[in-house]
Amino acid sequence: MSKVITALAVSVDGYITGREPGPGRGLGDAAMLFDWYFDGDTPSRVFDGFKLSAPSARVFDALAGRVGAVVAGRNTYEDSDHFGGGSPHPHARLVVLSHRPAPEITDRQILVTTGIEDAIAAARQAAGGKDVGLMGGGVTTAALKAGLVDEVILHQVPILLGGGRPFFRELPAHVRLRLLEAVPAPGVTHLHYQVQH
Repeated sequence: MSKVITALAVSVDGYITGREPGPGRGLGDAAMLFDWYFDGDTPSRVFDGFKLSAPSARVFDALAGRVGAVVAGRNTYEDSDHFGGGSPHPHARLVVLSHRPAPEITDRQILVTTGIEDAIAAARQAAGGKDVGLMGGGVTTAALKAGLVDEVILHQVPILLGGGRPFFRELPAHVRLRLLEAVPAPGVTHLHYQVQH
């Protein structure tokens, strides 16, 4: 069965955006969380225009190649200008989880308003047997609360942002992780964990 994975660039102090993210402002003052996408000389085999370091390219492309659908929350969707009507991933369908209607949803996107379980079920159906990726702190926290996350991948950038949106929100209980791989690379450390159910 396909896995549910969450993978995000995150500061050392746990933020996935800077201050004042939003439509037209993206990540606020935290664009440097993604500098490693373009700081190398190895082109991504999955994402056109990305030139990563060799170790980052290996990790990033292996992960991106597994994903068949992505679930994103409404804040991520709005902050990313609706992903241009498509998806954050060039080969994966986007499922938007929202508690309110989203009239700007296109026919290349799927809107789910009935909770994280239904959003992941819709993504699994759209993924064609591949894994489901989660995008955003709210979606990840809801999926962790529901016991639906198999793997957590942190692309940890060596910066303390001191504010912004945190990746992880409050959880009702501890979630134990087992480190599968740690890959240091220029400008980022890739930490791959398995969730212990």
